[in-house]
Amino acid sequence: MSKGMNSFKTEQEQFWAGDFGDEYIDRNQSARLVTSNIALFAKIISHTISVGSVLEFGANIGANLRAINQILPDSELSAIEINKKAVAELELFESVKIYHTSILDFSPDYERDFVLIKGVLIHINPNELNKVYELLHKSSKRYICVAEYYNPTPVEVNYRGHKDRLFKRDFAGEILDRFGDLKLIAYGFIYHRDYNFPMDDVNWFLLEKRA
Repeated sequence: MSKGMNSFKTEQEQFWAGDFGDEYIDRNQSARLVTSNIALFAKIISHTISVGSVLEFGANIGANLRAINQILPDSELSAIEINKKAVAELELFESVKIYHTSILDFSPDYERDFVLIKGVLIHINPNELNKVYELLHKSSKRYICVAEYYNPTPVEVNYRGHKDRLFKRDFAGEILDRFGDLKLIAYGFIYHRDYNFPMDDVNWFLLEKRA
């Protein structure tokens, strides 16, 4: 169920639920992004075993899930998305179960094999990160994939003229420190000057739950 603009807990949620989130959708629709995503997730998923269900935190219009669907066509796909316009696009992708809500208001209903968050933690209010980490961990049966801007220490970056909207830090490291049952099994870097599959300069980390 969606929420009114004034009912969100943080300024960052209101920012992405509103006009700026709508504009983001318009800037991020391209065939090139689809092919780059397929190349990225083929590499990441090659390190996994028996992924039958996927949940993405902050799926936007589903570009990541569409790429994963090409690689794992039989997997169940689910998406959490705050922006109403993005949800309308997701609804065109009929095989996706959609949770139209803020990540901070999401309540995991069952575990998925592969939980993904990409380019979203950087926009979460830092005071709420531990809650999101807990949700990622609780939602995952086996794998958690984190793909974000990396910095060894927390830093705030001006984002398209806006303050307090983009934060870089070692998200994966903080998750590993918080949950002793997680192990790092693979990681990599995407470069914006890649000749074939360019994307924003993002570091990805694949974590696995182990007893």
